[in-house]
Amino acid sequence: MPAESQADRKKRTRQIIAKLRKAYPDARCALNFSNPLELLVATILSAQTTDKGVNVVTGKLFQKYRSAADYADADTETLQQEIKPTGFFRNKAKSVQGACRQIRDRFAGRVPDTMDELLTLPGVARKTANVVLGNAFGKNEGFTVDRHVLRVAARLGLSRTDKPEKMEQELMELVPRADWTNFSHMLVLHGRAICAARKPACDGCPINKLCPGAFKV
Repeated sequence: MPAESQADRKKRTRQIIAKLRKAYPDARCALNFSNPLELLVATILSAQTTDKGVNVVTGKLFQKYRSAADYADADTETLQQEIKPTGFFRNKAKSVQGACRQIRDRFAGRVPDTMDELLTLPGVARKTANVVLGNAFGKNEGFTVDRHVLRVAARLGLSRTDKPEKMEQELMELVPRADWTNFSHMLVLHGRAICAARKPACDGCPINKLCPGAFKV
C-alpha cells in the first residue's frame, strides 16, 4: 500500500473532523471556568489528575479567590490544603501563586492573551497556554495535546510521534486553524468514549473507516 501523501492526509483529517463534529456537537473544555483567570488556575491544577476532580476543587476555590491578587496574597499552606485533592499540591500552589503574582505585578491583574506573555508565567507551558488562549480568549494559537490526543491522533495516523510538542506542530499542519481548539476537545471526548487506551470500541466508532489503526488493538 503506498504511503499516504500529506494532501491525502489533510483530506482524511477534514473528513474525520466532520464526522467527530456530528458525534460530539457539544464538545467543549471539560474544566469549569467563567473567566481567563479561573481557566488558568484550573489548567495548572489539572496536571496529572482528572478534569472532574479539578472541577470539584475549583467549585469552592473560585468562590474564595476572585482575583490574581487573592491568590498571590493567600497563605501558601492554606492554599496547598485547598488544592491537595488534585495531587502535587505543593508544586501546583507554587505555580498558581507565582503566575498570579506576575499577573498582578506585570499585567495589571489581567491574564495576558498572547502566547509569548503567557509563557513567561511560572507553571505555564504551551499546553496550558493553548488551553487558555483557545477557550478563554477564542484564539487558535496552538493545538492542545494531552494523553488522549496523543493516543487517538497516533491511532488515526495523523502523527507518528509520542512527543507532545512535535505532535502539536504536525497537527497544526493538518488541521484547519479554525478547528485547532475544538478538534482537540473532540479527540479528548472520543478517547474517553470510544478510543480507550486498553481496548478501543472500534465496532461502534464513527470514524473506523478513516482510521488505519481500527481493529488492530
